[in-house]
Amino acid sequence: MAATEALPAPTRPSLVRQLSRNLSVIIGGTIVAVMVLMAITAPYLGTRDPAEINPSYRNKTPGYTATIRDDEGKKVPVVYRFGTDSLGRDIYSRVIYGARISLIVGLAVALISISIGLVIGLIAGYIRWLDGLIMRFMDGLMAIPAILLAIGLISVFRAGLLAVVVAIVVPEVPRVVRLVRSIVLSIREEPYVESALTVGTPMPQLIIRHVLPNTVAPLIVQGTFICAAAILLEAILSFLGIGIPPEIPTWGNIMAEGRTFFRVFPHNIMFPGVFLALTVLGVNILGDGLRDVLDPKMERRL
Repeated sequence: MAATEALPAPTRPSLVRQLSRNLSVIIGGTIVAVMVLMAITAPYLGTRDPAEINPSYRNKTPGYTATIRDDEGKKVPVVYRFGTDSLGRDIYSRVIYGARISLIVGLAVALISISIGLVIGLIAGYIRWLDGLIMRFMDGLMAIPAILLAIGLISVFRAGLLAVVVAIVVPEVPRVVRLVRSIVLSIREEPYVESALTVGTPMPQLIIRHVLPNTVAPLIVQGTFICAAAILLEAILSFLGIGIPPEIPTWGNIMAEGRTFFRVFPHNIMFPGVFLALTVLGVNILGDGLRDVLDPKMERRL
């Protein structure tokens, strides 16, 4: 009787291949990449200075063509692709430059929230006598609506980019803490962790070798959702007039300045609103795709 050959163990596709096959990652990543590229190349894509005021061309409709004089005194045609606002500023250029602030806020909030939440979550998960105290404080922060907490924090500090980032980070940290703590509590009971503790493995080495690798995938997914929420919350704060100063173009304050003339000139709000919605949608879709790929329990066959 011929000896049966052992069948090779099934191999799991590489991470890059899984990402390239996931439709959500492709769509969301493409939208985010386009927005990032637009923000980086804003000085080349913008047709006018976003802060330039020209009362002669107030509230012009999209596609309006004006004839202006350049630095040499020659008359040149200028097309206002998205029209102008009540001060004669080019909405197209303001929307392009506004992508910079939104993406900076989103990325900064995601990175800072994850960094702070990771440290606090590790402490709460491993130091039992601090767990209850830390989590009750986090529960108290989560009980306050994020928008109200952000408004209260901004009212304490001077309005600006740093104040907006801090005001959004504070309500996002408890969500990261709860995620990291739950991971630590589940890993702490694993046999290999108990064995490592038995042989006297130092706590820092245990955390670096066994805990942190298990938090990377969930934190990446959580970071995308935090980024999307931060972009939206920054726009809300700017729309309310308590976020980024009006002289700095952001999608939120562009819509805030155009709401007075919304019924007559809806383009003042429509274009920044579309870009805001596309960015938030793209980040959320990307987060869903990363969750499907990085979390085996959520994996779907495409």
